[in-house]
Amino acid sequence: MSKELLAELRCERKVYGMWKERQATWEEYRNVVRACSDAMRKAKVRLELNLTREVKDNKRGFLKYVSSKQKTRGNVGPLLKEVGVLVMDDAEKAELLIAFFASVFSAKAGPQESQALEVREEAYREDDFPLVEEDCMSNCLSDLDTHKSMGPGRMHPRVLRELADVIAEPLSTILERSWRTAEMPEDWRKASVTPIFKKGKKEDPGNYRLVSPNSILER
Repeated sequence: MSKELLAELRCERKVYGMWKERQATWEEYRNVVRACSDAMRKAKVRLELNLTREVKDNKRGFLKYVSSKQKTRGNVGPLLKEVGVLVMDDAEKAELLIAFFASVFSAKAGPQESQALEVREEAYREDDFPLVEEDCMSNCLSDLDTHKSMGPGRMHPRVLRELADVIAEPLSTILERSWRTAEMPEDWRKASVTPIFKKGKKEDPGNYRLVSPNSILER
């Protein structure tokens, strides 16, 4: 909404009021409406062209615009329990999805995964763990994409990028300790989980997949 387009809209409202009070003819009002519609159409074309050209640097803006044009929303509808009862309450739907995904999740490592873990344990001795240097951390923070979402940590990438020189040292220390202790800060293990419908019947919890944006610092 540029200043010129806003001026066109104000002019249209003004002429409409004049026409209602019989201070302007129908032809005058129709011409203003046509001019305003033409300006809005050109503004929309410019917006879409700019979003297309800048999609590499502004993916979030592009996806937000595309999502605003979609007719369907991603809300989870009624889900079917095993007993054949439809669940309507949001809290009950969340519990049903949690129970389903927990039932298909296996915490046990397979033979190949166990073998890979043993190989990594043999390859890394305590003195061989990679060092997380402050300069490297500062460079990584400075290269953050400011158009990315904040994630569950509620820390915007722009803040991390602008404070790179200040927080690079403590972050490098935290990551270094995480490497050596095989532990991760509790806040970095949180994620905003969203069920996304795949295909089939929307009432079946098995037809949803989980999408969980994690913390910016974990990425």
